[in-house]
Amino acid sequence: MENNAKKGLDGTGLELPVNRHANLKSASSDQSHLQILHDIKSSNTPAVINYGASWCRVCSQILPAFCRLSNNFPKLSFVYADIDECPETTQHIRYTPTFHFYRDGERVDEMFGAGEERLHDRLWLHS
Repeated sequence: MENNAKKGLDGTGLELPVNRHANLKSASSDQSHLQILHDIKSSNTPAVINYGASWCRVCSQILPAFCRLSNNFPKLSFVYADIDECPETTQHIRYTPTFHFYRDGERVDEMFGAGEERLHDRLWLHS
């Protein structure tokens, strides 16, 4: 039997805003998460990773705003990583949602919980 389950942003079941700048990705497996982390660390593009879970109500509330904000900050790379789809590489995540902010390949900030205004301010700070 083939597994046709949707993963990443498509697997959330949420109506998400369209990303207009091709700066929004999903890490839908440990391998894709490792590749995205490698790309972030080897580039100079500032990035934010949203660690969430499909069963997390707070994650579902902030994810549409996260996607919408990706359109407001085209120079930032946005990544959504579902902790259940990337179980090995997200073992260090203890709270969902958790946001990690990267600049020059290094993690420079972390934010726990939701709050669109808080997230916007952090994105502005790191963009």
